[in-house]
This record gives sequence, structure tokens and C-alpha cells, in this order.
Amino acid sequence: MMRFGTIGTGWITDAFIDASKSSENFRHNAVYSRTSEKANMFADKHNVKNVFTDIEQMAKSRELDCVYIASPNSMHIEHAITVLKQKKHVVCEKPIFSNTEEWKKAHQIAEENNVYLFEAMRNIHSPNFKSLKDNVDKIGNVRSMSLHLIQYSSRYDKYLQGGNPNIFTAEFSGGALVDLGVYPLSVAIALFGQPENISYFPVKLKSGVDGNGTLVLTYSDFTCTILCSKISNSFNSCEIQGEQGTLIFDDAGEINNPRLFKTPSKERVTLNSVNQDNNMVFEIDHFARIIETGNDKAYKELKELSFNVLSVTEEARIQTGIVFASEK
Repeated sequence: MMRFGTIGTGWITDAFIDASKSSENFRHNAVYSRTSEKANMFADKHNVKNVFTDIEQMAKSRELDCVYIASPNSMHIEHAITVLKQKKHVVCEKPIFSNTEEWKKAHQIAEENNVYLFEAMRNIHSPNFKSLKDNVDKIGNVRSMSLHLIQYSSRYDKYLQGGNPNIFTAEFSGGALVDLGVYPLSVAIALFGQPENISYFPVKLKSGVDGNGTLVLTYSDFTCTILCSKISNSFNSCEIQGEQGTLIFDDAGEINNPRLFKTPSKERVTLNSVNQDNNMVFEIDHFARIIETGNDKAYKELKELSFNVLSVTEEARIQTGIVFASEK
């Protein structure tokens, strides 16, 4: 049983904790927040006794084996390193870090302390993603992909009213690509590997980050177009188009309702899928199995995917002059 603590008190942490209750391998055992009031409120909400307002003390606690980090993006690196140095495993919410330099530094510390560092990219752990992967050969040569995650953020209203929400600031390493675009990007790279070239066309906000954008991945035989936005909504499906058929699914973050349309026969096939209100449970189980069995092969695959996704978002930002505060 992995006893884990949490850093961050937002909805995503609530979701991770709720998902852990469906797992036999993870047990929530501690809460951290910078203020005692918020820490105690969150601990009471989830019936947890161990409460910390000092990150070093939490990292040293003998009551923990692992820590889930869901603090603002720019703070991931500091929190991860603090925990890793105390020989605790880390599950860090996407985007794992601001750039590849931070990624390399943190993974070196994880290796030195013989612990694992995971990125919580929930969609690629789901059975529905496996259905896509198992059926991609049935559509023949892939010729085009259109993937997206476009969700209007309530925090954009606060931004428009003159507020400074973390996810819309360069100070906290925000923006549409790193917050939402990473989901369809992880699907593309997990299925087809690193693209040969990328181009990003963002709509930049006055805060210096992207409110939405179009990311184009160029492969040898096809092009993948990724749309992401936190300032608009879409109701279209994602498609992977091949010469012999098309794979379609809803929501790149959830990968709902995967199906196959066969071109020659016009047959429509509903693929095997699992309906899960909270698909974080799959990543939790996967991480737990890797830790318990020491499955370095599976860990290496996730590690490589994490780096490749981050390297693309970093290159996209470099191309378009989106610079995070930590990089200045």
C-alpha cells in the first residue's frame, strides 16, 4: 500500500484523491498547503489527520511513500525536488515542468535517490486509449489527424475582469498549450512517436501566454493538427484518418466513445471501451504496479513520452516567443 500526500487543494487534487479510493494500492495520508487554514479545511474534507504547512517536513515524514503534486505549474520543480531528495516517489500533475531543463534536473535527482517520478497524464493510461492503439493498424496508412481539447475556462472571466488567474500567466507557466494541448499531443506522440517538425500558431493574450492555438505536427506520411483553447468551446470529435478507415473518439482528455469507420465497407464498429467517471484511477493503478514490481521498462516508456511531449511544447513556445517567468 502506497501512502501518499498531496500538494495542492484544487479540484484536480480532489479528483486524484477520489480516484485513489478505487485503488487498492494508494491511500491518502497527508495534506500540504501554505496556510494552516486551507490545509486543515482540505484535510477535514478528506478525513486526513496528517497536515503540513512546511514542505520540508512533509517530504521527511515517515507517514508517506509518495507525494502527488498539483501546485501551480511553475512550482512543480521546487516541490518535486524537495520530495525526491527525501527518497519519496512523486506523481506530478501535467504539465510536469515548465521546460526540459527542469525535467532533466528532477529526473537526475530521482535516479540518484532510487525513486520514481511520474507525470500524471491520465488519458494515455485508460483502456480506451489502448483500444485506439490496438486498432490503429486497421485504418491502413494514416494520412491525417485532427485532435483537440477546447474548453472555455471560468477563470477566463476573472482574467477579463482584470484578475490574474495562475493558468493565464507567464509567472506560473500557464497557457492553453501546456494546460490542455498536452492531452491531444500525448495521444499523437504515444501512437506515432516524435514528429519530424512542429509549427505553433497561438492567440496570445496580453499576459504573454496563449489563450488558444493551433499546433501542427509533421510526420513523414501525414500531418496532425492539434487545436487547444481555454477561451472558447468546441463540440467536434477527434479523428485519425487512414486510407482504409477512420478512428473517432470524443474528448482527448477522456478518450470517450472510441469507434472505427471502415472506408471500403462503410461498416461502423464501436470499439471496446470502459466508462469511468474519473479516469485517473487507471494512471494510479499503473503507477502503483510499476513501483511495486520495479518495472523499469514501463517506467522508461512513460518517462520518454513525458520528455517528448514537454520538448514539443517547449519548442512551440520558443517559436512564438512565449517565455515563462522562470526562464527569464
